[in-house]
Order: sequence, then C-alpha cells, then structure tokens
Amino acid sequence: MASKQMLVAVVAAAALAVAFLPGLAVATEHMVGDDKGWTLNFNYTAWAETKQFVLGDTLVFKYSSAAHNVVEVGGPDFLKCNQPANAVVLATGEDRVTLDKAGRKWFFCGVGQHCENGMKLKITILETAPPTPQPAPPPTNPAGKLQARFGEAAAVVTALAMAVLVL
Repeated sequence: MASKQMLVAVVAAAALAVAFLPGLAVATEHMVGDDKGWTLNFNYTAWAETKQFVLGDTLVFKYSSAAHNVVEVGGPDFLKCNQPANAVVLATGEDRVTLDKAGRKWFFCGVGQHCENGMKLKITILETAPPTPQPAPPPTNPAGKLQARFGEAAAVVTALAMAVLVL
C-alpha cells in the first residue's frame, strides 16, 4: 500500500512539474540595439519586431552617457517626443529596465532632436511566452501512418497502465 501511495505522489509531482514548467522559464536579457547599443541611426522598430518580450525579462540600454539618455514615457508623449516633468530619466550609460508589467512600454532619447531622429523604442510585454510550434503532422505514406498510430497506442497503453497501478 505504501508503494502505491509513493507512486501516486511521484506521478502527481511529475504532472505538476510538467504543468508549471513553462512558468519556470529563465528570463531573457535584451541588449537594446544588440551590438550597436542605444545610439542614433538605428532602426529600433525593426529591432523590436525580431524580439519577444515577456514578464521578468530585462532591457539593457548601453550608450555614452555624455551623448544620450533613456526616457520612459506613455504612448502620447512617445508619439510627440515629449518629455513630461514626471518622466523617468535614466542616464548611467548602462541602464537596466526589468519588465515587470504586461502591456506596452515606450522609451526615447531625450537629448536634442534624437527622438525626432528615430532614437525611440516601443515594445509590448507578454504575460508568458506563446506556446512553441507544434511538430509537423505525421507522414502521409502508409508506413508513416502506421508508425504514428503505434505511437498513439503506446501512449494510451502507458496511461492505462499508470491508472491500473494507481488503483
């Protein structure tokens, strides 16, 4: 009886681990502008389109603090390159911003006309990463169909065996 209880506990723990494994994913550190950093003459819109930002990720802005800064604003101020009095201004030359809330964030350089010249970044932060793509469907040849059905049957037999052991 004790071994059946142990088996149930192990199966339950494994099921929980699989269910919550996506939530245990490691956060990503995004170097804004990749090897170019936070600078003029870089397309941050195109850069952001190649990235996926998820809660817990970090943006790293690297730049010359004598030439640039990072200003975090709301959407309307971003569109106008307007730096309100209550804007968050970062100016260390290596600023780290942890993405702690899902939704949009807007940043620009508040030095001179840098924002108007395109030194601005808009991102969307997701709650979690979207699911990974499903594997390709099984081959359509008869041998492939048989192999796929064998795999399905093996999964059903395994599930039934686990159910019998638990009972």
